[in-house]
Amino acid sequence: MTNIRHRRSSLPRASFAITAGVAIALAGFHLAIAKQLTNTEMKQLPTTLWQTIDLLVEQIRFRRTNVEGVLDVTLFDSDPRQFVIQPSFQSLEGGPVRLADGVVMESIDLRVRPERASHPGFLGLRVAGTCIRLDVVRARYGTLSITDYPRGRSWDEVTSHTTIQPWGRLSFSFAERNPDCLSSVVLRPKDLSR
Repeated sequence: MTNIRHRRSSLPRASFAITAGVAIALAGFHLAIAKQLTNTEMKQLPTTLWQTIDLLVEQIRFRRTNVEGVLDVTLFDSDPRQFVIQPSFQSLEGGPVRLADGVVMESIDLRVRPERASHPGFLGLRVAGTCIRLDVVRARYGTLSITDYPRGRSWDEVTSHTTIQPWGRLSFSFAERNPDCLSSVVLRPKDLSR
């Protein structure tokens, strides 16, 4: 009778030991992955921000492979649950990438519509590093229209200045947090499939 009791009580202990071992192994695996991600070197491209924008424009209809090719970065599904929130778009993210002019693309956000191959997608680049002022953007692109402005809810709200190009809209945003320096660039090609 005591042997049976001993066997019964050892089973939960063995199960607990296996579960704890698996949890410890998974925690170690996640720590190793996190360490690997933090130790990776930032990609360095030989192009400036303006050259990179021109190269990306040549790739319109944006797809994962052509954006990855231009930016020499791997894009990952940012959140598989995104399809529940916005089912028509797939969101892909990557970065950071350093450019030759000292601009750093901290994050790259590509949105594509997998069910509509003709949709051109759109691309957002969050930038930092070398400060690019609005007068530099105007010198390059001429007249810009204000298409968004802060509403006083957050330091991350932006003033967006947009130029209409033959291929679509190109927007340059300046966050309230640092209003003198460019914070993001958005390329929104025309949807010619409609």
